[in-house]
Amino acid sequence: MRDYSELSDFLRSRRAALTPEEIGLPQLAERRRVQGLRREEVALAAGVSLTHYTRLEQGRAQHVSDAVLDAIARTLRLTPDEHIHLMDLARPEHAAPRRPQSPRPACADHGLRQLIDTFTDTPALILDHRNDVLAWNPMGHLLLAMHMDFDAPAVASRRPNLTRMLFLDEHVRDLYPHWHDEAQLAVASLRLVAGRHRHDRQLAELIGDLMINSEEFADRWARHPVRTCVAGVKELHHPLAGPMTLSFQSLLVPTDGGQRMIAYSAQAGSTSEAALRLLAATLHVTRTDTPATTD
Repeated sequence: MRDYSELSDFLRSRRAALTPEEIGLPQLAERRRVQGLRREEVALAAGVSLTHYTRLEQGRAQHVSDAVLDAIARTLRLTPDEHIHLMDLARPEHAAPRRPQSPRPACADHGLRQLIDTFTDTPALILDHRNDVLAWNPMGHLLLAMHMDFDAPAVASRRPNLTRMLFLDEHVRDLYPHWHDEAQLAVASLRLVAGRHRHDRQLAELIGDLMINSEEFADRWARHPVRTCVAGVKELHHPLAGPMTLSFQSLLVPTDGGQRMIAYSAQAGSTSEAALRLLAATLHVTRTDTPATTD
């Protein structure tokens, strides 16, 4: 992922989505040769020189000030997440610094792993910034990936990735009745991460793999959606428990590894809470029916 290409494509996609009237400029009668705003219109509305804006869009500007980026963000009607993404792309020194590749695969934070194992009735997972599953508790595994080996996250070569699963695993795709909304959010979140971790080879390989193997991912990626997602609601249709509406919350671990925990819950007294209890009961029966080993 080249810096110039990412920044240029992002800015072009955002000015293509606006008209002069939307940013307070008059619409001239002349026939327009480009969709959306021209570079000179963005520069005029933002109060920066055309040369300076052009150099920025081409990735040739050095030491871009906060004031200039803020003005461009306002002109292009960027959301707070998109504004952060612009800062990451335009000023790479503010994004995650380049780090040498670790010879050892990432492992789930020990304390966090102990914590999710105490959630006997609550689905929980530990993810890294790439959305690789570093660990899940039995309920998390049963909710999202019961067709997979429970121990898969412990083996780097078999480690599940939630974004890859969403686009390339039919079992996971079938979990989401509103799959297209989930897919859009997943791509938008990955875009934000990719802007922050532009030197992450494994992240680039993940994006490349999805671009090659999923036209739906490639189409969404080309639109440059950007959005963070740390909490919200998921609609699922589980093969064992049926439809459920679950709230989720992410907790970022304050370490350099960028690990986070995600836990799912249901509203008290709801049919979704009953569905989670059914899953927990299923898990309990499965463990009870497993014969004990003998020496």
